[in-house]
Formats: sequence, structure tokens, C-alpha cells
Amino acid sequence: MELEVKAKNCWNKYEGDPKLKKLSELYVEFLSSNKTERETISWVKQQLKQHGFSQDFSQEKVFRILHNKTIFIARKGKIPLAGGTRLIGAHADTPHLDLKQHPFYEECEVVLAKTHYYGGIRKHQWLARPLALHGVIVKEDGRQIEIKIGEDESDPVFTIADLLPHLAYKQIEKKLKDAFEAEKLNVILGHIPLKEKDAKTNKEKASLKKHLLMLLFEKYGVREEDFYSAEIQIVPAGKARFIGLDKGLIGGYGQDDRACVFLSLMAFLEQQEQPTHTQILIFWDKEEIGSDGSTGAKSWFLTYCLEDLLEGWQQKGKLSQVFLNMKALSADVHAPIDPDYQEVHEKLNASYLGHGPVFCKFTGHRGKYGANDAHAEYIAWLRQILNQNNIPWQMAELGKVDLGGGGTVAKFLAMYGSNVIDFGPGVLSMHSPFEISSVADLYATYLAYKTFLKA
Repeated sequence: MELEVKAKNCWNKYEGDPKLKKLSELYVEFLSSNKTERETISWVKQQLKQHGFSQDFSQEKVFRILHNKTIFIARKGKIPLAGGTRLIGAHADTPHLDLKQHPFYEECEVVLAKTHYYGGIRKHQWLARPLALHGVIVKEDGRQIEIKIGEDESDPVFTIADLLPHLAYKQIEKKLKDAFEAEKLNVILGHIPLKEKDAKTNKEKASLKKHLLMLLFEKYGVREEDFYSAEIQIVPAGKARFIGLDKGLIGGYGQDDRACVFLSLMAFLEQQEQPTHTQILIFWDKEEIGSDGSTGAKSWFLTYCLEDLLEGWQQKGKLSQVFLNMKALSADVHAPIDPDYQEVHEKLNASYLGHGPVFCKFTGHRGKYGANDAHAEYIAWLRQILNQNNIPWQMAELGKVDLGGGGTVAKFLAMYGSNVIDFGPGVLSMHSPFEISSVADLYATYLAYKTFLKA
């Protein structure tokens, strides 16, 4: 019997496994193609339809989408819902920049767009890099026009200018939070003016903004007012990539938390036989800003879906029993030790890349404020099912106690009385435009989710 806990490196177990390579290639493709919550939910819907899922809640494989940003998915089990379910909850939103409702203006011979950042970004990371526009414009008649500019090789990209070091002496003396202002995260959109004659003076005048609006109208048939009913996000341009000579890491935008969306869905769709317990996935929006709004985890969407499942499957039992007997994972990424910033972690209780998915018993900040705190009995059950299937995992907390903290959807699932804990792969450079994960961790997480769903 091994008395001491020893971390297990996933590469010792999975290196050379062809399934690992295939999963990582699919993941890179997924990350490259889905950079907004709308795009992610649309991709999930396509996968579900290919596997025979229906929006008819009397069927055994069902899904429901709310406002194109949140999705509920269920596969019927052999025992009633009130007898216990297996739920994995993740979030499809990621920190980004949003266009403001009055975005366009011209200044100093360039035309720009005003932005409002979404979620916990570090503002300086978004400067002087290629950016793309993704989103949707809804016309008065209800027609939806999808925008995606900056991803194709023939597309232009956009950017936010940074201050040259020769003139940044005052800036570098400021605190980081003051040196980079949110109102200066303005995206450069164009430079060529539209020349036209003034109707009154008959003199030639030039307008960069008008040229931009003309180009948008010619390509998409939209006017400036249409941007009042638009959701346009500014995201990093370009594809996700393998990192390192050994290709052991993956770099790309949005791995928090689309890694868990992808991995849990892959694990879910591989289930062929009817499970003992009903299996549920829910991918929420708005986690990065506190899970508020109609599509966030604070909404009643999960409750409504479970009520309709009870009715559609004509099952007896109270909704309260469904929640109280539910076993759930808050599938979210974790912060492993960064080689250059080891001092922000307490090493005995930190996670490492390559050592498997991470259980985080509690999040919150300082004295566990704003946290779910998983119960010992539930953790013991999870340890058992993973150890029996020989899947590497680790237990850690989010950095040193007084240095910060964070939150997940776990506390909103816990409100129902459900057993829940945070569990997901480690990600370096979290919330940056280019996050980093381990190929081996992703594969181990996929296996862990698969094991949990059928446990």
C-alpha cells in the first residue's frame, strides 16, 4: 500500500496513444473555429444533431438552446431523474472586447471603434496584435447577419495601437492598472477617406467614417443604426497552434472555458448504451462576469429544463429530489504553476501541467468568501471512480491565500443542494489572448469526464 501521495505525470501513461493525438487535433480545430459563445453553441448543436439529439423533450436524447448562448443537453438513464443524475456544467463565454453601441469615429487620419471590455482581461495584452471581428447584427425585420472578419488569409485584420517606448516615460512610472486605460482600447478599422463634394459649397471633402460605413453597407447591407442591435466581439485573430518542438502543449484563445465544453461533449457523445443515471451537460454564458443575466448560471434555465424533462418523460418525483440527489462537476480550468511566477503559488497545494485534471475543493477569495466548498464524502466518491479506472488527477487550490482568487459556476449549482466540485485541466496565461494547455492533461480530463458520466 502506498502511504504517500505522489503526483503522476500523464505522459508516462498516454504518450504514443493515437487517441490522444486525434483528440488534440480535433481540439485545435475546434478552438480555431469557435471564438464566441454563439459560435460555440452553434457548433455544439451541429454535433448533437449528427448524433440524433432532438428538441422534443419526450425523446430520450434531448437539448434546448436559450438565446443562442446557453445549451442544456440530456440523455435518459435507466432509473428516474429523482434517483440521481450526473451533470457537467461549463461555460462558453471568454474574456473579449465588445463594440460599444456608438462605436465608430475618426481621429488623426484613422477610423476607429470604441470598445468595452468583457470579463477579467489584462488590458496591455490586447495591444499591438492582430484582432478579428466576430458577431451578429440583427436588422429591424429580424434578419440576422453574421460577421467574421480577420480569420481568412485573404481578410484584413484589426489592431489597437500601443505607445512607443520613446514617449512612454510617464506611462511606465504608473501602476499597471492605471497605465492602460479602458477608454483607449480603440480598434483601428481603416485609413482611406471617402472623397465627395459638399452639396452647399461644391468643394471636395473627405470622410474616413463614411468610407467605413459604405464598405459595411456594400458587404453586409447594414447601416450605422443597425449596430444598436448587434453583438460584435473583438477577439484575437488566427488559429490555435501546437507549442514546443515536441508539440506537447496547445496555445490558443478561449481555452477558459471552451476546453471543458469540448472535452465534456466529446466524452458525452461517446456514450453508446443507455446509462444507469441520466447524463446532463449544460454550457452557460456570462460566467466571466458573474453568471448574471438570462443566459448565466444564476438564471432559472436549468430548473425549467429539468421540470420539462420530468413532464416529458412522465416521471414521478419532486424537482427538489432531482437536485438533492444530483452529482455534478463544475468543469472549469485551473491555474497551474507558471515557471516564471512560482511565488504566487503555495507549492504543496498547487497543480502542475501534465499531471492530469485538477480538483479545486473551493474557489472564492481569501477566507473562502464567494465559494462552493465541496464535501469530503463527495470527494471520496470521485477519488474512488478515478482511481479504479487508473486516471491521473491532482488536488490543488487557486494560488496563495491572500493574493487573489476567483469564482466558477460551482456555487450556483450548490445553491440547489447538489454535490458539486470544480474539476478541469490546467491552463497557463489564463484570460490572455493566447492561453496554454497540456495535450496530456486534455486527454486525461476527457477520460475523467467519461468515467464520471457513466459512474
